[in-house]
Amino acid sequence: MAGGHGGPVRPDPAIERWVNMREDVYKTFRWTPKTTMTGIVGLIVFPGLIYWAASSTDLKYKWAGKTKNESLKA
Repeated sequence: MAGGHGGPVRPDPAIERWVNMREDVYKTFRWTPKTTMTGIVGLIVFPGLIYWAASSTDLKYKWAGKTKNESLKA
C-alpha cells in the first residue's frame, strides 16, 4: 500500500524540519520593514493598479458586432 510507514522510502530529517517550520511560521511571524512593504504592495498597490487599468479601459472598446475594417474605438 502507498503511504504506509516502514516502506522503502525513508523520510529526510531536513525536509521534515522544513515542513514543520513552514507549518508553524505563523507562531514566529514578526512585522519587519520588509514584510510591511511586501504586505502593502501585495494587498494595496498591486490590486490598485489592476483596478486602475481595468477602470481606465472599461467601455473604451466595443467588441460586439464589428466587422474587419471597422474601428474598435467606441
